[in-house]
This record gives sequence, C-alpha cells and structure tokens, in this order.
Amino acid sequence: MNAPAVTEKAAPRSERSQSRRFAGWREHHGWSAATSLRRLGGRPLGTLMTVAVLGLALALPLAFYLLLANLQSMGGALGQNPAVSVFLKADQTGPQANLLAGELRNRSDVAGVTIKTPQQGLDELANLQGFSGAVHALDDANPLPWVLVVQPKAGLDAPAVNALVEALRGERAVDLVQDSSQWRLRLDALLGVGHRVVLVLAALLALAALLVVGNTVRTDIASRSEEIGVLMLLGASRAFVRRPYLYAGIWYGLFGGVLASLLALAIELALAGPAAELDRAYGGSLSLGALPWWLLLAVPLASASLGWIGARLVSARQLRKAA
Repeated sequence: MNAPAVTEKAAPRSERSQSRRFAGWREHHGWSAATSLRRLGGRPLGTLMTVAVLGLALALPLAFYLLLANLQSMGGALGQNPAVSVFLKADQTGPQANLLAGELRNRSDVAGVTIKTPQQGLDELANLQGFSGAVHALDDANPLPWVLVVQPKAGLDAPAVNALVEALRGERAVDLVQDSSQWRLRLDALLGVGHRVVLVLAALLALAALLVVGNTVRTDIASRSEEIGVLMLLGASRAFVRRPYLYAGIWYGLFGGVLASLLALAIELALAGPAAELDRAYGGSLSLGALPWWLLLAVPLASASLGWIGARLVSARQLRKAA
C-alpha cells in the first residue's frame, strides 16, 4: 500500500532535480557569455585586431558578390531581347523590304520588325565622328542596303534565338544577319566563372576565419592552463571548462560578421554615386541593386557559427592535452 505513495513522492523530486539542473545549466551559460565578453573587453587591442581580420576577410566575398550581381543586372538590362539586324541584298527595293518585314511579323518568335531605309542608314553614318566627310564625298547614289531590325519575342532562350537567326539567314533576299546576342552569351559565361570564383573565395576565407578564431582561442586557453588544471582537479567537466571559450569564439565571429556587413554597406555607399551616373547614362534602364538585407543579416550569424566551430575544435584538443 505504501509503494504507490513512495512512487508519487519520487516523481516530483526527480522533476525538481531536473529543473534545478536545467536552471544551473542556463545560469552557467549566461555566466560564460558575460565572462567571455568581459575577457574580450579586457584586451581591446587584441580583440580589435582579430575582429578586423575577420571583418575584412568576410567583406571580400560580399564585395565580389555585389559586383557580380550588378554586372548580371546590367547584362540583363542591356542584352534583354537583343535585336537582330538583317541586311538585305543590294538589289532589294522598298516594297520588297516591306513584304519581307510583313512575313517576319507573322512569325511566332518575332515581337516586331523595324525597317531602316538606306537614307536613314546614311544619316546615322554621317552622325558618327570621322565619317561625315566620307559620306559627303559620295555621289548621289546611296550604297547602303535596306535593313530590317528584328526584335525576338520576350522570353526566348538562346537556342530559340539561334534558330530564328538561322531562319533569317536562309531567306533569299538576305545578304547578312548580325546577331547582337553573342556578347550576352559570352557575358553569361564570364559571370558563371565569376560566381564559381566567389564561392571558392568565400569557402577559403571562411576557412581562414575559422583558423583565426581557433588560434586566438588556443592562445587564450594556453595562457590559462593552470586555472583550467585546477578546475579539472576539482571535478569540473570538460564541457563546463570549455563553455566560456566557445562563447568567446561566438563573440569573435559575431563582431567580425557585423563589421563585414558594415564594410559591405560602406562599399555600396562609395559606389552609389558612380553607379547612379552610369544608370543615368543608359536612360535609367540598368536598375543597379544593393546587397539584400537577408544576406547582411545572415553574415553575422554564419560568422558566429564559424567562430563557435573554430573554438570547439581547438578547445576540445587543448583540453584533452590538459587532461
């Protein structure tokens, strides 16, 4: 009859014991975070140098990412739906050019066709610097052909545009087809290489940040080896001893990530003026952008994680040696 009562009393006692352990664990985490932060403040020069190295290392991938994103945006604005210039043969007349333009407008992959007369071409050539004298020296006969400027339909991929270009080259009245989309294909290939370089650079600099934090924590542990030895002789667990150094790694990484985001914002502000002038020069069609806010917030969190990993690896090794 007494067994159930004993069980009922044991259960609350076990719950109270777990609650006390959790409260002690939480209290030690708070103490470790505050203590590690005070230790960093106690050596401001060393802390500042470590944070500065981390910030500069992490700001470099952000700067390259900003550059590539804007180059991609510029390429999209300038190369979106690139026009295809179709030069007709010299014996083609205006009615024949209009007839071919009407046939091309009926194609499902063509958004529009603009006709340039030989006189319009001659006027454009005369406006170019260095060609006005040569144009005036010509006889009354205009040597330029009729030109059709074909605009591919929006959303066409590269194979579809190439198929359109080949179809235009196959027309009997066409002498030459000039496809202006090739530079965009080359730009996309270069941007692909650039993105891969940014990923590799970010990985290498993240590894460098991890090593910087690890070496700083290792030096801190080595300078407190006697204190750590006393704590372990008194029965402190490795997790208990290691916790302040893990928080030190988190603080280093967090402050370095915040500095990297601030440096990235400073780079944006420094480039804002020239970027605005470039956008105005292209009639506001470039739509140059900035780093997304989620990336600026993610960098300090990722950097704090790197700091924790570096401190965790080094502290585990150092404490095994101390034991």
